[in-house]
Amino acid sequence: MKPLSLLLFVCLFNAAFDDDTQPPTAISYFTNVRTVSIAQTDKQNYFVVDPEIWIHSRPDLGDLRLYDGSSPVQYSISEQLAGVLSEQAQAKLLNLGSVSGHTEFDLEINNLPEYDRIHLNLNAKDFIVTASVSGANALAGSTPTNLPSTTLYDFTHEQLGSNSVLKLPPSNFRYLHVKLTSGIRPEQVKGASIYNLREKQALWTEVSSCGAPQEKPRLTVIVCDIPEKVPVNRLEFQVPPDRINFLRNVRVEDTKGMQLASGEISRVRINRPGGTITDERLKLDLNSRSGRLTLTIDNADNAPLEITAARPLSLERRIYFEPQGKAELHLYYGDEKLSSPVYDYARFFHADASAAEAQLSAGAHNAQYTGRPDARPWSERHTGTLWSAMVLAVLVLAVVAIRGMRAEGSR
Repeated sequence: MKPLSLLLFVCLFNAAFDDDTQPPTAISYFTNVRTVSIAQTDKQNYFVVDPEIWIHSRPDLGDLRLYDGSSPVQYSISEQLAGVLSEQAQAKLLNLGSVSGHTEFDLEINNLPEYDRIHLNLNAKDFIVTASVSGANALAGSTPTNLPSTTLYDFTHEQLGSNSVLKLPPSNFRYLHVKLTSGIRPEQVKGASIYNLREKQALWTEVSSCGAPQEKPRLTVIVCDIPEKVPVNRLEFQVPPDRINFLRNVRVEDTKGMQLASGEISRVRINRPGGTITDERLKLDLNSRSGRLTLTIDNADNAPLEITAARPLSLERRIYFEPQGKAELHLYYGDEKLSSPVYDYARFFHADASAAEAQLSAGAHNAQYTGRPDARPWSERHTGTLWSAMVLAVLVLAVVAIRGMRAEGSR
């Protein structure tokens, strides 16, 4: 039984030292450090995540830690996204008809207390009209309020896009009267939706620059070298203002030739009897961390589009925190094994509109860095000892077995 006891001891010893728990957080586990200079010590502060942080931290930023000396400081990460559509409702279409050759109708709004957009469902192509709008709280007996007019258009034939949205100042009229200039017949108006859109512009950080455009047959190619691990969420093209009435297909590929995004860039400036159309779309959204990007603009049979610059942009991420009277904190990062923090501050976070922007020093190697202790299981760290014990146990068992057989034979 002794050999079996020895083998059992080895297994138990191995299990006792196989610990999968993660070592605690420590300043000495972070590779990089930066000083955070507080702008105002008595109010909420924030700083912007820059390429230096992206390069040396985890992709999810889960290994960022703020310290006041040796004491951790809670924070919240906030993406500076654009505003989104908050509410939408169908408007009731009333009194649709033709007046002196113009299409006119009323819209009844019952489901939204406030709105600032009207989307018309128009069954029409290749048109340009002006929509005049007035608002009132009764269909009759009240003086209507004139609201800004909007030019609506569809350039399907020219492949230059369309617009069927009327933009209004924030309004709460129960009834809207819409009058269209000639070009849309009453039967082509199929309905209308009312929106309340809270517009908040997204904030962007320029993360790199792109090379000069290279002209090829029917194509313009631009190469952008992005620092590794830095996210690119948008590409912005700059075209001289005198270049108008163009539409180009754009394709974005990574270093392996895999397509990451595609879309169109355009600028429309057309004078027509119904009004002047001005529309510009020179931005392309994507989601990439691939490093080098290759942008290919398809000019078709047109002259090459003059592009003066292409700018890779990353959606701005801010780290918000409360300095609690401190003039300086330290930001540590660069620990691949550290799990993301779970802070009450982040759960109940609210960004202060007057938050002050703190300043980051240049990135530096953490002088206290030692790295994490070897967290591998005991069996992986002492494979030689484990195998020696197992071989010894097998040999002992073999000797015992041979002796037993000899004893049986001598009887």
